[in-house]
Amino acid sequence: MRTSVVDNNTLIGDASETRLARAVLPLVAAHPGQSGVVPLRDGRDAFGARCVLSEAAERTLDVQYYIWHNDLSGRLLFDALRRAADRGVRVRLLLDDNNTPGLDTMLAALNAHSNIEVRLFNAFKHRRWRWVDYLTDFARLNRRMHNKSFTADGQVTIVGGRNVGDEYFGAGHDVMFVDLDVLAIGPVVAEVARDFDRYWHSESARSATNVLPPIPLDEREQVLSDASRSHNDEAAVAYRDAVAKQPFVRELLAGSLDFEWAPTVMVSDDPAKGLDRAPDDALLFTRIRELFGTPKRGLKLISPYFVPGTNGTDYLVRLATSGVTVAVLTNSLEATDVAAVHAGYAKRRAPLLRAGIALFELKRGAAPAARTSRRAVGGSMGSSGSSLHAKTFTVDDCRVFVGSFNFDPRSSRLNTELGFVIDSPALATEIAKAFTERIPSAAYRVRLSENRLQWEEHRDDESVSYDEEPGTRLWKRLGVSILALLPIEWLL
Repeated sequence: MRTSVVDNNTLIGDASETRLARAVLPLVAAHPGQSGVVPLRDGRDAFGARCVLSEAAERTLDVQYYIWHNDLSGRLLFDALRRAADRGVRVRLLLDDNNTPGLDTMLAALNAHSNIEVRLFNAFKHRRWRWVDYLTDFARLNRRMHNKSFTADGQVTIVGGRNVGDEYFGAGHDVMFVDLDVLAIGPVVAEVARDFDRYWHSESARSATNVLPPIPLDEREQVLSDASRSHNDEAAVAYRDAVAKQPFVRELLAGSLDFEWAPTVMVSDDPAKGLDRAPDDALLFTRIRELFGTPKRGLKLISPYFVPGTNGTDYLVRLATSGVTVAVLTNSLEATDVAAVHAGYAKRRAPLLRAGIALFELKRGAAPAARTSRRAVGGSMGSSGSSLHAKTFTVDDCRVFVGSFNFDPRSSRLNTELGFVIDSPALATEIAKAFTERIPSAAYRVRLSENRLQWEEHRDDESVSYDEEPGTRLWKRLGVSILALLPIEWLL
């Protein structure tokens, strides 16, 4: 039987005496009331940061994700958690259960470690035939935990849009997600730690011991041994070497990161949302509206799954017609990984454009833009096979949101979400610059011409216009048109 070395509510030893604390606390003390944040635009930087925190942790690792793939980067991070636990670090891994098919054996093996506990959010009863649970318990299983956080020793955290998988970390995947995380130190880390505990002890989080089939000792050892060996296979070594050469990783290890210091607030949904029991005032969307208020000058929005619906469209139109500059970047049809979501967005384009809202759609084959600044939140907007996955917006060039929240009904009402509101004109200005300096070359500008949509592309100092969604075939456009007629917007 699995035994835990420590009560889940207590840290092992004094976290203020860890290496991370000794590095962080003097910086935090010099900036009272503020948190230090560093945007993680590059996927390899984001992976390297998680590895460095795993290796530096001495007391605790609290890890919470919606998706964790069993691919190169996923196996390397599983092994990083296991190696931390071998050193005596208490590891708590909270995963949404919707994306764990094929992981039961690995999760059971990790959960059997005396210093690791795995819990699953809104777990499926039937591990093999999950469709049975969807048929009998759809209302619950349609609600997922979309939060992403990685916190070491209660001193440093990573929050943002990335799940765990090769496409998020630039690990040789054909399609790379253009994404954004934030590494943070200071008071906001305690907020993330408390929020993790809230989810960990919620009614929806079930111990893997009670969900997964037991794993024999010899099989457990084999699984962990295989994972450890994969750490040193050729592909893993090549990727880890590439990550280690990243300037950001070297700066992180040297303690020379250039933090942006700003008042930062964590916002999240009440985990009871996963059971449809959270009141409106306990929802992240409500909190965001309270913190940002009504934009007075400008709203810049980046969302991969942009489904404003009737109410959201009316809200954005009112802003634009009142003189607020509104610009949106989302995926083009050729770049999106969820055609149904694009259908929910496509039917709202015309009224948004008529109100004067600028719509940009990321091109699948956008060339990487030059890095202008470590703070450039807009970042490199593409690769040879790009799909937007970052979720961020700024209001009046002074406040920024970064997190897991999409501007769609699913994030608003169904999934739980997590993010930061950062009171930083510097970061907000970088997003504004992205819309003028980098996004136009990496995205199509959608326009209305005589009530017909047109897509404008800038390439080689010339402008090219398309009368149909670029890079797509008739059958795909027809499928999206049919999906747009179905009453499924509330699911998107």
